[in-house]
Amino acid sequence: MMESRNLNFNIGVLGHVDSGKTSLAKALSTVASTACFDKNPQSKERGITIDLGFSSFVIDAPDHIKELGYEKLQFTLVDCPGHASLIRTIIGGAQIIDAMMLVVDITKGIQTQTAECLVIGEILCDHLLVVLNKVDLIAPEKQKSVIEKITKKILLTLQQTKFGHAKVIVVAAKPGGPDAPDVEPLGLKDLMDSMQKFSYVPNRETGGSLLYAVDHCFSIRGQGTVMTGTVLQGSVAINDSIEIPSLKVSKKVKSMQMFRQPVEKVSQGDRVGICVTQFDPKQLERGVVGSPGFIQTAFGVLAEVVKISYYKLPVETKSKFHVSLGHETVMARVTFFGTEDILDIKDRFMYDHTYKYQQELFNLKKLDDDASYKPSQQFALLEFEKAVQVVPNSVLIGSKLDMDVHTNMCRLAFRGNLLEIFTDKNYHDTQLQKVKVYKSKSKEGVIERLAGDNEVIVKNLLKKDTNTQLFIGLKVKLSTGEEGTIDGTFGQSGKLKVRVTNGLQDTTKAALQKLTGGKKKSKGGQENQPHAAENLEPVKIILNFKKYIFNNDKKMVQV
Repeated sequence: MMESRNLNFNIGVLGHVDSGKTSLAKALSTVASTACFDKNPQSKERGITIDLGFSSFVIDAPDHIKELGYEKLQFTLVDCPGHASLIRTIIGGAQIIDAMMLVVDITKGIQTQTAECLVIGEILCDHLLVVLNKVDLIAPEKQKSVIEKITKKILLTLQQTKFGHAKVIVVAAKPGGPDAPDVEPLGLKDLMDSMQKFSYVPNRETGGSLLYAVDHCFSIRGQGTVMTGTVLQGSVAINDSIEIPSLKVSKKVKSMQMFRQPVEKVSQGDRVGICVTQFDPKQLERGVVGSPGFIQTAFGVLAEVVKISYYKLPVETKSKFHVSLGHETVMARVTFFGTEDILDIKDRFMYDHTYKYQQELFNLKKLDDDASYKPSQQFALLEFEKAVQVVPNSVLIGSKLDMDVHTNMCRLAFRGNLLEIFTDKNYHDTQLQKVKVYKSKSKEGVIERLAGDNEVIVKNLLKKDTNTQLFIGLKVKLSTGEEGTIDGTFGQSGKLKVRVTNGLQDTTKAALQKLTGGKKKSKGGQENQPHAAENLEPVKIILNFKKYIFNNDKKMVQV
């Protein structure tokens, strides 16, 4: 079968803007396809499909791939043009990016976006090849020393990542720059050799729901509309129904082509054109397609999250970040919380657990050992500014893309995995009520006077406009050690009656009588405190409780 003789290998091409990613993709495609198909008049048509950042070329499979039953090896290069696109494209294709190629401008070395590409690579991929481009711009007599210097610096940087043993290749994809006459690229044979050795047969999952990333859409008269793209997950066969969730329509697969040959079925990792009927291609230039009902429209999500250590600013609750997930980037407001327990999550949020509210997301590796609160796992509620199409259990990255692109600081703030998708627009009143996230609260007041052996009147514990009924029945502690319960209100000024559970100690009574006993009124009717009581410490009342932040009834809880 066609599928068993041809292997598609997907490489994400990353790098700083103007590092020469697109020139490299074009050079590889042209050179590889010419070398492979120079005896075939259709070589370029079959070998190059450069469109919207995707270029594919076919070569004879190297021996270690042939041994596993494949005749041809197709490299699909996912060229990511801009930073936001880079994040969207790489995250969207995370399931099928088999390797990454990091392109570095040798005249500039590692720049901010280069470092950000490494961060993304670490999150989503295990295989990396580094390409030093534009070597032609270095004077011949200096090339050797510059190459050694930049290579040493890159390898030193990679030692701090999972890519410590990555190979570095030197090329000039477009000698003289983009406007120069076409001349032979430099170093591409070494790069092609490395890519062949670098390739392997990925573990493809053919089961589960279909997820198909569409990168182009066009019509063919008399046949229908063709969507070209990559199968990210699952498989699809002719006559299967597929859903375009952004348009809320389902279509039946009429025909499919892979390697310019008709196929009956394709699965994860394959580049394929899928033909459907009665569909306007202008409605879907790019996006995701899947099994009916699989891709969901999300208004908010819950995710397990980790702070990216290269991000130097605080990542604070209630702040807004650009969140990239699937093929979309959307603004979202974040609320962080965590637990000191280690939860067995298994791709689902644990509603029966209680979590502690966090003012910010912590870098767990840098928390002090003696910190009073040291979470083992951290989570986030992400509230989207607009609905987005989301796939269950997918990866996300939170960034500050509105920061200056020329800043020397990483803009990637946190990464995470989706655990819960809120598809109900009113999820605050439905699903979110079940999420038990608490804030620890503490209030302090003073005893104004005795109202009996077991009762005192307290002031300044609550503000005048507070709904005091919410606090009736809560336990308090006196600064002198006794415990009590808020019994009710006293008057209209926010004062409270507190019943002391086992009665006041004699020493407490004596202190209160000294504080409140010797008052006398001046001629103007004002109370004057006796001189003896001026230096006495007031008896304080401390109220500790938990407030569940997503609970609409604002109920206070004490353990």
